[in-house]
Amino acid sequence: MSAASFKNLGVSERDGIVSISLERPPLNVLDIEMLGELNRALESVRSDPSARVLTISGKGKVFSAGVEVAEHLPDRAEEMLSVFHATLDLLASIEIPTVAIVHGVALGGGCELATACDFVVCAESAKFGQPEIKLAAIAPAAASSFPRLCGLKRAFELLMLGESIGAAKAVAYGLATRAVPDDELEHEAASLASKLASMSGPVLRGLKRAILGSLDRSPSEALTMADGICAELLVGCPDCEEGMRAFLEKRKPQWQSAAART
Repeated sequence: MSAASFKNLGVSERDGIVSISLERPPLNVLDIEMLGELNRALESVRSDPSARVLTISGKGKVFSAGVEVAEHLPDRAEEMLSVFHATLDLLASIEIPTVAIVHGVALGGGCELATACDFVVCAESAKFGQPEIKLAAIAPAAASSFPRLCGLKRAFELLMLGESIGAAKAVAYGLATRAVPDDELEHEAASLASKLASMSGPVLRGLKRAILGSLDRSPSEALTMADGICAELLVGCPDCEEGMRAFLEKRKPQWQSAAART
């Protein structure tokens, strides 16, 4: 995946960590063209067996101020919604851990994109919000995900008032994973991505399947499903045996998945 093939994104890969940067100054507003590029990048990540972690960040002063307002008008709205929801569907289908790195603001579609990631690391000065109601519009992705992420009452608060919240409240509400001092954001995000990339890739993918698969099941059904994934890995994934043996032998594990990648 060549960064030169994208007009509105920066894309790089190092040690299995794929980094996508939103680069449409000044506010990284997502338009149909940019979302199309993002979809191509996400499709590439999804099909790349060497990818171990995906990070999404914004270049400049903000993560993203949202989706282009002009493309919410009747002549473009259907296309815009289709492309943006394809973005979220692709992100949801990626089996490796995904990390949003948020500074400045994540508003509207930018907030939906960030909170759709598995981890959201944000600067303490960051703001999150869904202001669509102030334009007499709704945010379908937020309306369908916020009740699960932060509870029904908080979803009503965030979506019906359209007011932005700070990083600390975003963490308390369940929209973000952790907030760190602004000058530590890059280091904290890199450290998190590196820790995830150091784990067994196949086991991380299985764990993500187990976690997400539990959401629409009863507790007993979720446990049965997770048991099946665990058994499948213990029998069929060499990394599982290596992890146990490394522990017993008091040494650092050598993942076969990492050896295959390099």
